[in-house]
Amino acid sequence: MAKPYAKKFYNSKAWRKCRESYIAKVHRLCEQCLKNGKHEPGYIVDHIEEITPENINNPDITLNHDNLQYLCLTCHNRKTFGSAEVVREGLMFDDRGNLVEV
Repeated sequence: MAKPYAKKFYNSKAWRKCRESYIAKVHRLCEQCLKNGKHEPGYIVDHIEEITPENINNPDITLNHDNLQYLCLTCHNRKTFGSAEVVREGLMFDDRGNLVEV
C-alpha cells in the first residue's frame, strides 16, 4: 500500500509506463530469485532507494530503471520488512503492523 505522499505518483501515467517497461525488461521474473537460481514470477516493482517526501519529485530516483528491481512477494517482504516479519508460514505483518495471510 502506497504511503499518502506517494499515492499521486503511483497513480501517474509516467510511473505506469516506467513500471510496465521495467517488467518487460526483466522478463516478468523476480530478480532476487534469479540470483538464487530460481525462476519465480515477479510481483512488485520495488525502488532500491526508497521513495521519500524529499525525493518523490526526482525522476532519477522514482523513474530510473537503475533504481528498480522486480521482486516476488516473498522477496519484497523480506527486503521491506526484514526477516522478523514472518510469524509462521503463511502469516506476516503488513506495513501497518497488522497480521495478514500471505
